[in-house]
Amino acid sequence: MKKTESTDDHGLKTKKHEKSLRLLKTAKGQVDSVIRMIEEERYCVDVSMQLLATISLLKRANTEIINRHIETCVRHAVEKGDIDDKIQELEQLMRYLEKSL
Repeated sequence: MKKTESTDDHGLKTKKHEKSLRLLKTAKGQVDSVIRMIEEERYCVDVSMQLLATISLLKRANTEIINRHIETCVRHAVEKGDIDDKIQELEQLMRYLEKSL
């Protein structure tokens, strides 16, 4: 995975990722909850429901990150006339997304 070279409009440390961070922190708390549920031998359906809720949060966080990438990094590449690498990145990402469905 490529690291960003900066933390400005094209980096992950911008305010634009606050929603993603909030979703991920919530998912982290839910994972901890699932672990406790399993350790406490809670009802399997309840554990599964909690896992599905966590997966949903992770998918939403991923969508947010992809949207921010398109709005910032891809837009910047288009403005510079340097879109080929970004197209390849998005094509690779689409292949990963297709496998995860």
